[in-house]
Amino acid sequence: MRTLVVSDLHLGSRPGHDVLRLPAARERLLAALDETDRLVLLGDTLELMTRNTRRTAAIAEPVIREVGRRLGPDREVIVVPGNHDAPLTRAWVIAQDRELVPSAAVDPRASPALEALLSWLAPARTRVSYPGVWLGQGVWATHGHYLDRYLIPESAFGLLRPSGRRSRAAAATATARPSDYERGRHGRRPRLGRGRESLGSRLMSRPVATVLESGAELIRVATMPHVPRLMMSTGMSPVTARMIDTQMRHAAIPAMAGVVRRLGIDADHVIFGHVHRRGPLLGEPWPDRDGVRFLNTGSWVYEQLLIDRATPPHPYWPGGAVVLEDGRPPRSIGLLDDLSGEQLRPPAGMGLGGDAAPGAGVSAG
Repeated sequence: MRTLVVSDLHLGSRPGHDVLRLPAARERLLAALDETDRLVLLGDTLELMTRNTRRTAAIAEPVIREVGRRLGPDREVIVVPGNHDAPLTRAWVIAQDRELVPSAAVDPRASPALEALLSWLAPARTRVSYPGVWLGQGVWATHGHYLDRYLIPESAFGLLRPSGRRSRAAAATATARPSDYERGRHGRRPRLGRGRESLGSRLMSRPVATVLESGAELIRVATMPHVPRLMMSTGMSPVTARMIDTQMRHAAIPAMAGVVRRLGIDADHVIFGHVHRRGPLLGEPWPDRDGVRFLNTGSWVYEQLLIDRATPPHPYWPGGAVVLEDGRPPRSIGLLDDLSGEQLRPPAGMGLGGDAAPGAGVSAG
């Protein structure tokens, strides 16, 4: 059996950087499906962190329908939601509470949004698992957003919290349930009515945390949509890409290892997405943790700041995937490495169009 794992399609993202909108990128994925027995959508398939989910549906539905038709009725799609498409399973997850297990089979009627997505994938067979899924002996896959809990700030881009560097003995005995990671994620709002502390005050009261938070904030801000043009014009984009890449190796992978250990996942290989950094590339040295080999799918998002002046293969080049084949360890591949930046760059004005959505809508409620 050949399994293809893709993550972070972010279909419907407002800047229009979701490359599967583009025919050339979409055809590469569809061609890969011709040699695939099973497809895994490993989170953030839809961009639902927006108020305009009808617009997301208008963009995503035709793309997802092409995927379902290409696979046909004899092949399977496994959907594993992430944080940007959490509304697919939010109510169901909250209802499970402490009964939620690391590879739980999700009711396909968990939400109207999930029902719509699964209907678009017809005639392919579908099932939904959350927060992770076993894909074979010793191979576990999850979107990876639980790792945020161990980073400062609590996001995909950040620095490892000091608590994440506990002794081996303490780390080995720590345990957690999925509900421990879910608690506080749903319905969380920024705290209001609290004045902003000065940098000096924060340095005096909590110096270590302030330094870590400030460094992480610089990394996070560099990935915001309005910053890349300035960074590229000053020649800073390659530096920023290296900073984020260093962060991923020295913070995200240890954080993901902490999640796996605390959930009690006894795996040889763990596949995750979320941080958009594909790896390991062919021949690339890659850190293992606790005897577990970690692979990241990369993303299908054109992040101009991270690939400015770059050529594939590149860790942030869109089109990343992980392939599993019987008798072979999972491996990272780049399905869009033959396309240039010009072919993947969103046309001017893409993503800023109308709001009407044909057919079934997607509700984030």
